Amino acid sequence: MTQINKIPDTSLIQAFHASLRAGTAILEVYDMDDREITVKEDHSPLTLADRRADSIIKEHLETTGIPVFTEESSSTPYEIRKTWKEYWLVDPLDGTKEFIKKNDEFTVNIALIRENRPVFGVIYLPVFRQLYFATAERGAFRLDKVDVNAMLREKDPEIFFSQGTPLPDTPESDRVRVVVSRSHLTPETKDFIEEKLGPGADYEMISAGSSLKFCRVAEGKADLYPRLAPTMEWDIAAATVIVTAAGGSVTQPDGTPVLFNKEDLHNPWFVVASREMSRRIFNL
Repeated sequence: MTQINKIPDTSLIQAFHASLRAGTAILEVYDMDDREITVKEDHSPLTLADRRADSIIKEHLETTGIPVFTEESSSTPYEIRKTWKEYWLVDPLDGTKEFIKKNDEFTVNIALIRENRPVFGVIYLPVFRQLYFATAERGAFRLDKVDVNAMLREKDPEIFFSQGTPLPDTPESDRVRVVVSRSHLTPETKDFIEEKLGPGADYEMISAGSSLKFCRVAEGKADLYPRLAPTMEWDIAAATVIVTAAGGSVTQPDGTPVLFNKEDLHNPWFVVASREMSRRIFNL
């Protein structure tokens, strides 16, 4: 196979390999006594793992000839970015707070953006050796217990698709399951849940960190993830492809799309919903 969703094999394999190699580097730092934790200008934490993962991912993706924009090392002005027809959007370590707390729920996020929309996404959970990935045409997949060394020797991205489990792979539950952030649950989020599900609605709340919240919806283990709190484009790009390719939706609270490569890289508030929940609250 030479192309998947018109994305060259070379781009796909570099993204897969970048996520796995970055995950390995992150785990090496995870076990260190000194993880070189500092605070950025926006008051968010930065560690040695963020920096090492960022360098590894750029090393891989720059070979594709496609511009690379990452959370930790990109300052390309909008006047240049707005001319990009496609580019890589990367969060080398999503969930740095979870990394610092050592609760294992942090990820590597890599997305390919075309015409302001993500068309391919990879999310890797280093501790669990789980790889989530998707394209619009092929759908969404999860690869469990990844043999990292073996996969790094692979040159054909088709092996990832053939070994992955198509998503969603979990039956819908009779009870609505709402996934919420471990670190950023706001009163507005609680109000939104009550408004959309109705007063006295019976629902279960599930906590998760980083882009794992999106993955829970994509694989059918959660129905709804409202995020009425600040996030950045790189936080959600890869996860958006995985959820939508699995049949769900990622929209603003009024049901309109979330776009990328904006002048202001902050996201609007958004709602992640399974296929059934998208029909129920947005008629999508």
